[in-house]
Amino acid sequence: MYYDQEINSVFEEFGVSEAGLSSEEAEKRLEEYGENELKEKEKVSVLNLFVSQFKSILIIILITASIVSALLGEFVDAIVIIFTVFLAGILSFVQEYRAEKAIELLRSLTSPEATVIRDGVENKIPSKNLVPGDLILIQTGDRIPADARIIKGFNLKTDESSLTGESVPVQKSIEALPSETPEADRTNMVYTGTAVAYGRGSAIVTATGMNTAFGELAGLLGTIERSRTPLQESLDKFGRWIGTATLVIVAFVAMLGVFYGFPLLDMFLWGVALAVAAIPEALPAVVTVGLGLGVRRMVKRHALVRKLPSIETLGATNVICSDKTGTLTQNKMTVEKICVNKQVLKVTGAGYSPEGEFFKGDEKVSTDDPHLQILLLGAVLCNDAGLFKKSDKWEIKGDPTEAALVVVAAKSGFHKVELDQKYPRLGEIPFSSERKRMTTFNKLEADSGSLPVKGLTAFSKGAPEVILGSCTKIFLDGEIKSLSSEMKQLIEGKIKEMADQALRVMALSFRLLDEELDIEKSSSKDPPSERIEEDMVFSGLMGMRDPPREEVKVAIQKCEDAGIKTVMITGDHKITASAIAKELGILKENDLTLTGSELDNLGDAEFEDKVERVSVYARVYPIHKLRVIDALKKKGYVVAMTGDGVNDAPALKAADMGIAMGITGTDVSKEASSMILTDDNFASIVAAVEEGRNIFKNIRNFITYGLSAHIGEVLIVLISILGWQILPLIAVQILWINLITDGLPPMALSVEPPDNGIMKQKPRNVEEGLITRREISASLGIGGLIALQALLVLNWALDRNFSIEKLQTLIFTLVVFSEMFNAFNWRSDRYSIFSLGLFTNKPLVYAVLTTIVLQLVVIYVPFFQTAFRTVPLSLFEWGVVLSLASTTLISMELVKYFSGKSSQKKN
Repeated sequence: MYYDQEINSVFEEFGVSEAGLSSEEAEKRLEEYGENELKEKEKVSVLNLFVSQFKSILIIILITASIVSALLGEFVDAIVIIFTVFLAGILSFVQEYRAEKAIELLRSLTSPEATVIRDGVENKIPSKNLVPGDLILIQTGDRIPADARIIKGFNLKTDESSLTGESVPVQKSIEALPSETPEADRTNMVYTGTAVAYGRGSAIVTATGMNTAFGELAGLLGTIERSRTPLQESLDKFGRWIGTATLVIVAFVAMLGVFYGFPLLDMFLWGVALAVAAIPEALPAVVTVGLGLGVRRMVKRHALVRKLPSIETLGATNVICSDKTGTLTQNKMTVEKICVNKQVLKVTGAGYSPEGEFFKGDEKVSTDDPHLQILLLGAVLCNDAGLFKKSDKWEIKGDPTEAALVVVAAKSGFHKVELDQKYPRLGEIPFSSERKRMTTFNKLEADSGSLPVKGLTAFSKGAPEVILGSCTKIFLDGEIKSLSSEMKQLIEGKIKEMADQALRVMALSFRLLDEELDIEKSSSKDPPSERIEEDMVFSGLMGMRDPPREEVKVAIQKCEDAGIKTVMITGDHKITASAIAKELGILKENDLTLTGSELDNLGDAEFEDKVERVSVYARVYPIHKLRVIDALKKKGYVVAMTGDGVNDAPALKAADMGIAMGITGTDVSKEASSMILTDDNFASIVAAVEEGRNIFKNIRNFITYGLSAHIGEVLIVLISILGWQILPLIAVQILWINLITDGLPPMALSVEPPDNGIMKQKPRNVEEGLITRREISASLGIGGLIALQALLVLNWALDRNFSIEKLQTLIFTLVVFSEMFNAFNWRSDRYSIFSLGLFTNKPLVYAVLTTIVLQLVVIYVPFFQTAFRTVPLSLFEWGVVLSLASTTLISMELVKYFSGKSSQKKN
């Protein structure tokens, strides 16, 4: 539909003009048509999510057991079991609800954007807010946000492989097509989920959401499933393994208890309670919450993680391959020098403010010079960037390099908005990383003053070697002359001179075209022939500088301390790239710099021998990035790679960690990435690595904390029954321990801030799983220590002929307090709690205090004494309990102290 209608008819049908929809009308249509999203499976309601917490087989058995207890007259036991199960269900519900919200937040943060014209103003909005009738702008690298009818197109080609499977980009047009045209041949339409491979254009949205071609396909396949992360899957497997082992042990101990004469019902209840306590069924939810909270912290540090599993990769990254422009530098290009008519001019002023003057030596140069004018005119017309003032601050739109040219032209009085209207663009051959140039076709008026061109003119700008190579003439001394080999050498010398000063050099040229060349017609169907870009007239050079970001040098040193190598990959000149790399500390004395052409001349084996010593890659194409990644990965490195263009997408996918630029990045590069930098700043990558390491550390620590508790409980009851034929904890006490120790403390441990030494450690081995021998050994050690404490109390209580209630209260309290001390152990697996500061994780302090208060209520409030079979403890008994429980913290502090001493000796 709409492909067979003329453009004016489409405008009329949707009630829209070239100014786009009004905001009010867009709101109405959003209510009418709904959000521009593919439908997912119906979300689980809050009530169903809560009810699902009570569907596990162990919980059902517990509820059944409480009913049986009530029928047998054990009403207190029945009530306590139901109460504890209900509280555990609430806790699990909160954890899962927060996990769901964390994932929803991530999805909303990574929601794609669309460029739309509304109220006559160009804006970026979330793609989900698009409505039929919206006027959208698309360009190379954009992901098409909705089905739309093209109304303007300049060399527009789209990659529709995601929809049709056809890998060759489709050339688009604006003409109406016959009504019987098959969908695959509707060249005046663009479709959701496809991408702009070349050119630019605008279109009217005709369908959104499930009404799009992609939506219909999704409808045929069924609604979209939410995938689980590999981390969650591995935790599920780990939980099942632990659960199976636990059930076997619990069943054995329960049967042993019956053999020793304990009541069958008691042992049944006890066995189920211990199984519930020992199986870490809430672990995936707790981990997801930890990941979600970590992602939120990373967003505040300008790093948006698109895929939760990539957080694992962040902690193991040991090479960061970074683009230079805008990532390592400020992305505020400023033209500082101009070479025109054999003269080198200095331009004053910095940043994007169009204030500055032109000097030759100390002498101010008039901007009326025709050589300077034709150079600046080409810089403005062959340019897609914009300069505007917002709240007394000058801002740019578009590529910073192009913006620098617009700014320097504005300093001479050549304003882009005025010139675009006066000399309209009739066509273009867009820039690409392979061509390294851009050409536009503009109609100059007859009264263009002293300029050497009038009428239809081609203006080109791009890499000096490309532009110079296409020129056969030069505008010199007021005339267009033949470009001699001597003059070429002189220009090449100026290029090298500028590059030696760490300036990025851009060359410009022009050519008068045949008036009969129909550029406008050819741009909508077939791109103008690149032969037009031959036999050009050289107009001059511009040298610009993008200074390094102040914070990047510190970030690179931080990477070095963390065992992470930084590699610069740029399209800039080798000398320019090397100068910036040395200034930032990337390029050391014995490091190598390779250009793309030098890389092409190296065989794979030869390059792999050198790759570890290369710190700078200059003048490279995106295809070279793939080769760099491949060579580094073969050497065993975990590689993070930055990119912003369409052609960077394969490299971003191939890297262990693809990082797209949030400001300058295309939709395709963002979609291919694992992480997006919202400020395009290298320092944010380092901040993300730090957060990634911390998230992974926190997950490991609270898993180890919970595992040690479960191991301790199982060992206590197993050894007590085997050695003394005594039940040290009753079912409700075990359930209570599980409830309070697995509740608040793990959540508080998940927000532990990074410690000072986290970026001084070497990257994690990528071969390591989440749970390593180190965590299992620590869990067994702490769990064994807690069991030993309980058995010492057991023996001490038996020697004094304490009642069974007193004995169980002592062990019950000891385990709870020991676990509270243990929680402080796992703020860090390396650093002492005293070096971290007792109160630097306030949520943990509050969690522990709350748990202690609840335990005191259970021991001293009469109702709960009856429910939990507890009795008050004397001060001396409290002293015994706290002294033993504190050894959980003391022993771990000693382990950290001596392991720290050992690592210092190794260093």
